[in-house]
Amino acid sequence: MNPDQHMDSQLTRKYPKMPLVGVGAVVIKNGKILLVKRAFEPGKGKWSVPGGVVELGEKLAVACAREMEEETGLKGQVLELINAYDMIVPDLSGKIMYHYVLIDFLVKPLGGVEKPSDEVLEMRWVSYEETKELEMTVSARKALEELFGGVRA
Repeated sequence: MNPDQHMDSQLTRKYPKMPLVGVGAVVIKNGKILLVKRAFEPGKGKWSVPGGVVELGEKLAVACAREMEEETGLKGQVLELINAYDMIVPDLSGKIMYHYVLIDFLVKPLGGVEKPSDEVLEMRWVSYEETKELEMTVSARKALEELFGGVRA
């Protein structure tokens, strides 16, 4: 299902009335990072960390673990905050097409069965060096640079 279709009409993802809060799970196992290739906009066809939108009444860490499991089939324990990032994408006329406040967390995998959801085109474990060659979302790249010692803001 297209994510634009299952959200409340007041909180649509495309051309929203207000920013949406999203969470991302930076999952590391045996020195490898779990990445997913997005099936939908924003970021369609790009590599990212598992994640999604926080639901009403849901705590950030709970949302992060839920989204990780929904997208990948894996359970995880949220360990710490990595960063927060403003993702504001205007269309060609300058109108805001997407606006997210994205909050990324370091997550320890706890098991489960790797099974990508319909929101994920592909899933893989890669080294940080390998991520440098992948077409990634800006927010995922920023989270990995924060965590692995790249340029800090």
